[in-house]
Amino acid sequence: MCRAAEQLMGIEQDPANFTPSNTRFQWGSSSIRRRFRTNEITSTPIAGVSYVSTPVMEEDDAVDGDFYLLAKSYFDCQEYRRAAHVLRDQTGKKSVFLRSYALYLAGEKRKEEEVIELEGPLGKSDSVNCELVSLERELSTLRKNGSIDPFGLYLYGLVLKEKGSENVARTVLVESVNSYPWNWNAWSELQSLCTTIDTLNSLNLNNHWMKDFFLASAYQEIRMHSESLAKYEYLQGTFGYSNYIQAQIAKAQYSLREFQQVETIFEELLRNDPYRVEDMDMYSNVLYANECSSALSYLAHRVFMTDKYRPESCCIIGNYYSLKGQHEKSVMYFRRALKLNKNYLSAWTLMGHEYIEMKNTPAAVDAYRQAIDINQCDYRAWYGLGQAYEMMGMPFYALHYFRKSVFLQPNDSRLWISMAHCYETDQLHMLEEAIKCYRRAANCNDREAIALHQLAKLQYELGRPEEAAFYYKKDLERMEAEEREGPNMVEALLYLATYCKSQKRFEEAEVYCTRLLDFTGPEKETAKSLLQGMRTTQSGFPLMDVEHFSP
Repeated sequence: MCRAAEQLMGIEQDPANFTPSNTRFQWGSSSIRRRFRTNEITSTPIAGVSYVSTPVMEEDDAVDGDFYLLAKSYFDCQEYRRAAHVLRDQTGKKSVFLRSYALYLAGEKRKEEEVIELEGPLGKSDSVNCELVSLERELSTLRKNGSIDPFGLYLYGLVLKEKGSENVARTVLVESVNSYPWNWNAWSELQSLCTTIDTLNSLNLNNHWMKDFFLASAYQEIRMHSESLAKYEYLQGTFGYSNYIQAQIAKAQYSLREFQQVETIFEELLRNDPYRVEDMDMYSNVLYANECSSALSYLAHRVFMTDKYRPESCCIIGNYYSLKGQHEKSVMYFRRALKLNKNYLSAWTLMGHEYIEMKNTPAAVDAYRQAIDINQCDYRAWYGLGQAYEMMGMPFYALHYFRKSVFLQPNDSRLWISMAHCYETDQLHMLEEAIKCYRRAANCNDREAIALHQLAKLQYELGRPEEAAFYYKKDLERMEAEEREGPNMVEALLYLATYCKSQKRFEEAEVYCTRLLDFTGPEKETAKSLLQGMRTTQSGFPLMDVEHFSP
């Protein structure tokens, strides 16, 4: 493509269409001499071969056309400064945008090189894009003169955002999307500047169906998952067969922890689009959480055969090895994902989880901090930091990070339970605060069934037998509904039997004792003793009280 564009630049221009001042090279600026032969007919240069005429473009595009094609070829080859140099004297809007964007990317490329040179690939650096100042000056002038197109406005907004002028950047990006609503990159940059619902509502956006896509995505980012889901379901009425919208609905339901619906949607997506890799790492997270090893193995093989050098593919394979307990191999694939895209958030977070499993807390902390640097709204990274500091026996630090994660994801019971564990530690021993956290967890669909049991134990520890009985009974009802048995059920039955006996509710106590007789172990003998004691008491010959219940 570059060579073809260079040869196009080497073709002599038709003087009938261009005055000498508009030729590609000004006279005297080059040793190349262009001879215009106006007396020759050029429409059919070879006998018998007919050529269609070239479409007439607008004047500035006509002048810029060949330069633009050459610059675009260099741009596609990531030769950004070379592309900008080709367009240095061009004034068409397309050429101005491409030149400015090429300079911006050249500055970004140099900034990344300086980061690696000065601090290493994982370090931090004060490097900045050296082109921002000149680009801001030029684009600001073009905007004031009204000679900038929507794409130039998008780039101007991007530059302002990089320089920290967020309010002006929002205004400029709104101008861009109102002028040309089909540039999703502009919407995405605008979304990154809207971190609260008040900021989002303050935007003066034209009514357009792209605005609905933007709002649905923005709601998701500011953790309004139900509103995001409703917006995407509304859009699905128009775009009924859109795989993108289906994937976004799955993403919203994933944030609401509706894993069964998420799994169903992704299964349908793969039936409709069997070679899809995008968003499949989220599907792998669901399969991992549900411990569906065979389905995760199949998905990992599928994406490996489709495109193994995609960050999503590497994360899926990393999840597969993590579920198998091969954490070192899992880390290797997450690192591979980061080599392909160093800002791939999921890879940093998941790698941190693997280091936690490997008890390598310093590496885990580093990975989580990298994730937070990329996106401060990633609750999983904050939660991971809390786990790491909890492992290091630093509950005050852990509590700080758990609070951050709970603020970002208040409907996740695991986060509340982790906070409660911190409050229960010997260093803090704030049991009332722990009880509040467990209550929130119980109201957030506690899938692990931890909160009710812990609430009962804490209430007993604080000398509140009635409240303890209330939570033991609720926990028992939940275990019965889920058809689960185990030590928690035995503990609940023992306490309720003892409590009901002390309250002289002998019929209820007998029911709990009878159920305990079905178990083997010391609880069976305790149940027999309780039954004997109750029958003796009822017959008028009380015996010595049984031992106090001890969970």
